[in-house]
Amino acid sequence: MAHPIERLRYVARAEGADPSVVASEAATALAGVVRADSAGLLPACRRLISRHLCAGPVWWLSARVLGAPDAAAEARAAAAELEADATGDQLASALPDEATVLVVGWPELAAGALRRRGDVEALVVEAGGEGAALARRLVAAGGAAAVVPERGVAAAAVVADLVVVEALAGGPSGVLAAPGSHAAAAVAAGAGTPTWVVAGVGRVLPDRLWRSLLTRFDAQGEPWERPAELVPAPLLSLLVGPGGARPPEEGLADASCAPAPELLRDAG
Repeated sequence: MAHPIERLRYVARAEGADPSVVASEAATALAGVVRADSAGLLPACRRLISRHLCAGPVWWLSARVLGAPDAAAEARAAAAELEADATGDQLASALPDEATVLVVGWPELAAGALRRRGDVEALVVEAGGEGAALARRLVAAGGAAAVVPERGVAAAAVVADLVVVEALAGGPSGVLAAPGSHAAAAVAAGAGTPTWVVAGVGRVLPDRLWRSLLTRFDAQGEPWERPAELVPAPLLSLLVGPGGARPPEEGLADASCAPAPELLRDAG
């Protein structure tokens, strides 16, 4: 079995994985770090955040374990919450019957909901090389799906009944989501089409952590080269999370972890 530090390094190097999967793997690794060397917990959390800056669940997990009297037990509890995330089920129940829904790339939680709703047609924007693969998966599951080239995101947002954006992380001012999400939401707002945001367990952060994330995110080179983009809260019509649907201004202000001031400083 890998040493906890080696496992943590492996998690830190992982790229392109769903934020919840990264956080779940990190929880197991952090529990091992605590047992092996409790003094290494804070630098380990900071390194994870530096490597997965846009992954809200990684911030959420780190804040929880740093503020807990028993960090290993808290890490296991966080992993269990991620595993039991009901957000996909909530979205599947909330989607309008026979709607045409626009998504960008391969949003894990939204994709699961679309697979469970065979009456919903998905317009999948080919972002990051994942849109076509998701469309094929949805068709294989018995649904209807069409691939939209990245240049067609605006046109697709006009003809869709609903735009669904999946948050990588979020806070009071909005959410970070896959590139193309801001354009889809902005065009949808102009066309009178609602945009729902899907925010699973650990995706919504307290304001101080959210602002710290955005400060570091804004320092990452040119905006068009970043792995995510900010979708402002005023463009969002509804937030769907593990507890169901609610107004976005309410959901984006309701974080489930403490601010953890230790995380406001970068690993460097």
